[in-house]
Formats: sequence, structure tokens, C-alpha cells
Amino acid sequence: MQPDRRNLASLVDDFERAGSDIAIVERRGVRHYETTYAGLAQLVRRFAAELDAREIHKGDRVLIWGENGAEWVAAFVGSVLRGVLPVPLDFASTVEFAQRVANDVTPKLIVGDRDKLDSLGTGVTLAFGDFNPTLTTRIANAIDDLSEDDALQIVFTSGTTGTPKGVVHTHGNVLASLRPIEHEARKYRKYERLFHPVRILHTLPLSHVFGQFMGLWVPAIFALEVHYESRLVASDMVERIHDLRISGVAAVPRILELMQNYVLSRYPSLNARLERAGKMSAWQRWWEFREVHRLFGLKFWAFICGGASLSPAAEQFWTALGFVVVQGYGMTETTALISLNHPFHPASGTTGQVLPGREVRLSDEGEVLVRGATISDKVWEQGALRREGSEWLATGDLAEFDARGNLRFRGRKKDVIVTSAGLNIYPEDLEAALARQPGVKASTVVETASAHGPEPVAALVMAIDYDPAAVISAVNQQLAEFQRIQRWVVWPEPDLPRTSTGKISRREVARRIASGEIESASDAGSLNGDLKLDSLGRVQLQARLEQEFGISLDDAAIQQVATAEDVRKLVAATPAGAAQPAREAERHIYPQWPWAPLVYGIRSAFLELIAMPLTRFLAKPKLIKKHIDWPLEPMLIVANHATSYDPAFVFYALPGRIRCRTAVAMAGELLYDFRTGRNQGNWFLNALTPIAYVLITALFNVFPLPQFSGFRRSFAHAGEAMDRGYNVLVFPEGRRADDETPQPFKAGAGILWQELGAPALTVRLHGLGEIKARDGRWFRSGKISVSVGDVVPLPSGKSPEELAGILERAVFSQ
Repeated sequence: MQPDRRNLASLVDDFERAGSDIAIVERRGVRHYETTYAGLAQLVRRFAAELDAREIHKGDRVLIWGENGAEWVAAFVGSVLRGVLPVPLDFASTVEFAQRVANDVTPKLIVGDRDKLDSLGTGVTLAFGDFNPTLTTRIANAIDDLSEDDALQIVFTSGTTGTPKGVVHTHGNVLASLRPIEHEARKYRKYERLFHPVRILHTLPLSHVFGQFMGLWVPAIFALEVHYESRLVASDMVERIHDLRISGVAAVPRILELMQNYVLSRYPSLNARLERAGKMSAWQRWWEFREVHRLFGLKFWAFICGGASLSPAAEQFWTALGFVVVQGYGMTETTALISLNHPFHPASGTTGQVLPGREVRLSDEGEVLVRGATISDKVWEQGALRREGSEWLATGDLAEFDARGNLRFRGRKKDVIVTSAGLNIYPEDLEAALARQPGVKASTVVETASAHGPEPVAALVMAIDYDPAAVISAVNQQLAEFQRIQRWVVWPEPDLPRTSTGKISRREVARRIASGEIESASDAGSLNGDLKLDSLGRVQLQARLEQEFGISLDDAAIQQVATAEDVRKLVAATPAGAAQPAREAERHIYPQWPWAPLVYGIRSAFLELIAMPLTRFLAKPKLIKKHIDWPLEPMLIVANHATSYDPAFVFYALPGRIRCRTAVAMAGELLYDFRTGRNQGNWFLNALTPIAYVLITALFNVFPLPQFSGFRRSFAHAGEAMDRGYNVLVFPEGRRADDETPQPFKAGAGILWQELGAPALTVRLHGLGEIKARDGRWFRSGKISVSVGDVVPLPSGKSPEELAGILERAVFSQ
């Protein structure tokens, strides 16, 4: 740690000191990619050298628009090294907003995800996926004249309307937040060695200051292992926390709410037990709720929450279970943090003490006013940097101090509803009461005009079979008379509109209520049309619904969806964050024991000494293949499907190092019958097939690919196999074509290729249909041939159907 650091370029020195420790783990599709601190430092310095090569200098701008990852960090920190100003855009920003920002900052280079860059259509661009082959191999260090007073970045909020205005942070603004944390951490540094590596699940966009704080600045200081997570589905996140031995989650309150619903769906009796936890010590709580701690993993202990206010009920839920909840308060103009709850001495219901270097006072209305070294006093507007004059920043937030000096958030000043009697109604108070009611999946309170003046109106997302009028009545009994809700609407969609950080957009809710759009949106007349989805189309729909609403949908239920109204009812009936019922997908087992070194050794010996010689002796297949530069990275291997022995023929055409490290996707229903001893014709064969299942799984490294549901778990297993260095062999026709007539490839092959993000090798099996048509004799016939095509890189910007078509043409053109 360097408490005396003069600029943030010094963080690259921290990267290099951490060396071989893992810095970043990012999930793309069903794959996980690791980057060490040393590798990250090298990528940062290469990007900095690339800026020099392109004659991009101090004060120039680089626009960054893409998902979190090593390349994002390299572009940002590499720009910082050379004094170039990164302009990070929220991944969820619209193209129109991104174009307005680009027009205003006139970047010399735009970097990001390929689809984002393609949508802009203008400017000099460099895609994240092209960093390794494109960046110069030279490296560059920080420029000499980089000081605290220099601008660090320009941050535009995605809600900006009209002419964009970006907040300009300096190195000093960020360092003012980091220095007290570095100083305080000295007391606990020695304990970190006992738990190293400390892993953080990071669910925030790096384009936001809180996301940067928890995903960039703090991890670099402590050499934390950051796992970037973009799939915000509670069941998935809890599974990752457990399996990856995560210690803490950095998230907005919405994520904690989703996880709370998930935990309650797993343990329905939990609420009753939580009432007894108030007087327990931390260790007693841990023991009382040990099943929850086993669910998350014994290394997990903390939620670091920011970006919005966490409800007292949610905070109490997690602290009662024995977890630490750390809340911070800040905003873009304050360079993240004004106050922070101490992780080992948290003050419940507050955002903690004001951090050193800030001065906070409250106006007569209770608005937070702040000044200090962290406060940005510069903005970028209309193509130029300008300074703002006020010494005190009026945050627009209302708060109060408790008796111990902790800051307690009350709400946004602009959201306060002032009644005709001059009384203030704080929407957060009403929303907290609504959130405690059963059946309320989401709610917000906004101002509406009435004959008696301004009054609150509640927008409710209700679970099926709950009466909103009964909910409002129950809430009003808890409120003062002037606070009571007289008007409400039931939102016709599965969730309220939200920002990219999960906050409900009150502005959009109020606009749609005032315009009358809510009534038209609830018209079910357009919801009854058939969606006309095949089984793989339902997988895509399921993934989108789960990501958008943070829920886990039942595989079997999604297969029954026929209309948009069915979709609405299904989402409405699923509590946010709830666990998926155990159904069809759990029939299938996805074994990892075939990847164990001993089993791998047995399989390699079997394939090389028995299976391949036997294939050569019995079938004498011909090989037709070009000179191929076999890649070192794992591949998706795609072949047509003619017999039960196709994997052996495909293996025969592959080099030994590839066939021994290939996992084979096999019909899930067939494997299930083998494993359970069913549907084999008689009791004797039924008794033998479990043995066959074990042998096939061990010797050919097979895993199930179901035909009707459970695809996502199968795809995830394929991703895990590739993460372990295995190729994946699939037969996308879905069934054997006995006469070799080409069958259309299933769209699932395109989804799998997209999710794996790997190159594809295509293989065509010839001659088997000819033998069957003639006389069935195949022994050493010489009629069987295996044609191996080129290695095809994954094209960008293609739909799953287009990708499946590319694979189909590549296979059958051989």
C-alpha cells in the first residue's frame, strides 16, 4: 500500500507487486476467464503504449463502452497512465445517449464491446476482443507530470437529458477517499493473510463511481480477487458465492432484496425464527442460521451496499442472519463516498460516519451539504472543461444525524411530497411500509395532482391472488393520517422500470401514470397471440426474463408458455429471487469426476491403446483433412450424426492431445435411462445399463444434453468443461440421420457456440448411409470416411439461428 501516492497511476505498481495472484474473473456466456495482476499490469502498459502509437496525449479523451472485464480495466488505467481522460459509459446506455456524449467529448478513440461499437457507426474504434492481437507489444509507463490536480475521468450519468454534462474527477478527488481506507486497513492487513485470497463478487457497472470504488480502486490496494457478475439472478449468484468461496458481495440494494427472497423461498420458516435472533450474539446467530451460511459458503460474510438506500427491513434481515452489511453514501459529484459504515462496527439503519476529509452539514430542510477534497468542482459541458463556483455541494439528498453522529438517509429532496397543508411526505417511509406487506413484489410512491393539491400515489407490482386494496388498507393503518395512501395503481408489467443499477425510476413511473399509459399497457388484447417459440427459443426467452426481473423460472413451466399473457402470469407468480422448483432439469447429472487426473489417465490409455486401434481394425475409416493449425485453446467440435458410434469416428480424426481432452454431449434422456436402468427392453438389460452408464461416462467423457428442457444446465457444464481445458463435441442435428440426409441444425447449437465464445471445428461423417443402403456390411469396408474442416472463429453480431446456419453449411459442404 502507498498512502503517500501522488496519483492513481501508482496502482499499476500495486498490480505488479501482486504478481501471480488472480485479479479478475469474468463470466462471458458460460465461460470464466481469469487474469492475474501481472497479466493485467502488462495489458494496461500495452494499452498505454498503444495510445502513444496513435498519438493520443494528455488531455485527449477515450470513450469506453462495454461490460466489465480485464480489457475495460486496461483501457481505463492505461489511459490514466498517459494522462488521457477515460469517458466511461454505462453498458445499458442508449445508442442515442452514447452518440450525444461522443459528439460532446470528441474522443480520439472509442473502445468497448464489438456490438456497442458497431451501433455507434462513427469514430476510430478498438473492440475489447481485438486487444491481444491489435495492441502493440511495447509497454509504457506513467507520464512524469501527473499530479493530484490533473483530471482523471469524465463521468456522464445515463439519465442526462438535453445537452450532456459530465462530472470531472481529479486524481485528488479519488485519493481523498482512498487514503483514509488505506490508513484504517493497516490495522487489519495482517489478518487478511489468513483468508487470502479474499474474493469479491462485483455486480456493479465500472462506469459508476461506486462500481469503480469496489471493483477497481479498493481491490488494487488489497490485491483482492474480483469476480465480475452481469447475470443478476439470485439463485445463480448464491451458487457462485458458494462454489467460488466468495467473501463479500458489492451490490446495490436491489440485489440484496432478490437474494432475500431467494433465501426465504428456500427456508419458508426463516421469518419466524428471525424474530428470536434480536438478543443473540453474532456466534449464536451464525449457529442458529447455519443452513443459510452453508448455502452461501462458510467463507462468505459481508454485503457492501451502495448506489441507493437499503431499506431497514432488508438490512435487519441480513444482520439477524449473522452477516455484516456495510453501507456507504455518496454520489458522482462526491467521487463515491461521503460516509461509510465500518465493516467491523456497523451502525444499523445508517450509512455510517462521515469519512475524514469531508465536511457535512444539513440545511434547514435537512438537505445534505458537503465540501472537501473529494468534491468535484469541474464539469465537461458543450465540448469544454469548466469550473463550478460553489464551495458547498448541495446533494439534493435529505438526511439526519443520529446520536452517535451516523448519517441516516431520508430520501431525495425532489421526491418529497409537500401536501396542501404544508406537511412533508417522504416516499421512502411509505415504500418501506408497502415492502413489508405479503404479495407486494415491488412498489414505489410518486406525487400526483388532485383537487386537494399534491398527494401520493402508489404503484404496485402484485403477486397473483393478492388483493391490492387489502394491502393499501393494511399499510394505511401503520401510517400517520396525513401520510395515508388514497390512490394506487397496479403496474401491468412484471416489474417497475429501473435504472441500470436497479433503482426504480420514479420519474418514469410518474410520467406513465400522468400520461395514462398504464391503462393502455394493461390491455390484454395484444397479449394473446401465439409466441411460436420452439424449445430453444424458450431457453432464450427464459434467460431474458430471468436477467431482466432477477428471478429463476421453472424449466418445465417455461415450456408451457404459449402467449405473452402466459409470460406475464408466469413472471407475476414467481417471487423476485425465488428458487426454481426441482423439476425436469434435476433428473440429469452433470459429472465432473471424469475430469479427475486418475480418470483422465485411464481414459487416455483406453482411447489410445484400445478404442482407436479397434476403430482402425473394424471400420478402416478414411481421413480427409487439410493441414490444420490446431489451436491451443479449447474448441467446439460439431459433426453430423449417423450412428451410435459417431464419437469414436470423430475421435479417430483428431490428434491424441485433443481427443483425450474432449467432452461429448449425449442425449440426456438416453443417459438418464442408462443411469436408472430403464426402457432397455428386458430386466437383464435394465440391470446392466447402470454399469454401461459409468463406463461410457468415464471412457468417453459424456454429459447429458436434454432434448426438451434443462438446456441451460447442460450448456453451463459445457462451459465448465472448457474452463478446465476440454473441447466439447456436439451433434446439432438432434437425432441420427440413418441415410445421411442432412437434417437442419438446431438453433441450440448457435446458442451454445455463442455462449462458449470458442472457435468451432466442423467434421463430416460419410459412407455410413451407403453401407446401410447396400447390405449392411461395414467390417473393414473402407467406405467410411471422416472429413475434418477448418477451424471457424466465432463471428460477432450474429443471431443463434445464423450461427447454427454457419455451422450447418460448414459441416455439409465437406
